[in-house]
Amino acid sequence: MPVLVASDLDRTLIYSSAALALTMPDARAPRLLCVEVHESRPLSFMTETAAGLLTELGDAAVFVPTTTRTRKQYQRISLPGPEPKYAICANGGHLLVDGVTDADWHAGVQARLAAECAPLEEVREHLETSADPAWVRKHRIAEDLFAYLVVERELLPEEWVKELAVWAENRGWTVSLQGRKIYAVPKPLTKSAAMREVARRTGATLTLAAGDSLLDADLLLAADKGWRPGHGELADAAWTAPQITALPDRGVLAGERILREFLTQSRRQQRTDSA
Repeated sequence: MPVLVASDLDRTLIYSSAALALTMPDARAPRLLCVEVHESRPLSFMTETAAGLLTELGDAAVFVPTTTRTRKQYQRISLPGPEPKYAICANGGHLLVDGVTDADWHAGVQARLAAECAPLEEVREHLETSADPAWVRKHRIAEDLFAYLVVERELLPEEWVKELAVWAENRGWTVSLQGRKIYAVPKPLTKSAAMREVARRTGATLTLAAGDSLLDADLLLAADKGWRPGHGELADAAWTAPQITALPDRGVLAGERILREFLTQSRRQQRTDSA
């Protein structure tokens, strides 16, 4: 298929109950489909309409879930539609092919990280010593590639986040604040590099992408067309670029709108290719 769709998942296509942003009267709220269960509890949702659109998209394009989640976290999700052949996990650190890590890709990523940025252990130690236990709930290492904290957002000092970003920048890392999580990610660890590899393998002639966070910016810039919702880090910063459409939609309805845009563009390309 000539069209490749690489989309972020959390707060782009799927939403926790806290991120749904159901501001309409209850009687007008969309019907929701649970797409993730964790520890016997429903965790992530999309609208039933979005689920139908994603199923259609699977027949019109190569759909590639593209996430900062670890492989284990990604595999909890049960998306509607055809099972994706490719998935990008750990912010590009793992390229899954039919659910299995591509070992050569992962080895190449590890080599780039070792050559281009400070080691993970240095970052982990800095987070351990500089973050205040008063507002940190969890310290986590993801896939031995990057680190993140789970925090009490209302207690988190903004200045600490800014200082961490400067410290990380000088060591070849980037910082992203998403909900209750603060990510510290090596700059060479990108979703865009993995997307380009999938585009090469599939022979895609058009690449589409969507995302809401700072960690999605490189993915959006690498695509031919991209969309961001009206919420998230990128929206808060009024971030955009010539090929990016900034949507006004927020919450779970933004996921529905993004899928409509993907499907419209994919079908348009199909008609062009068959003409």
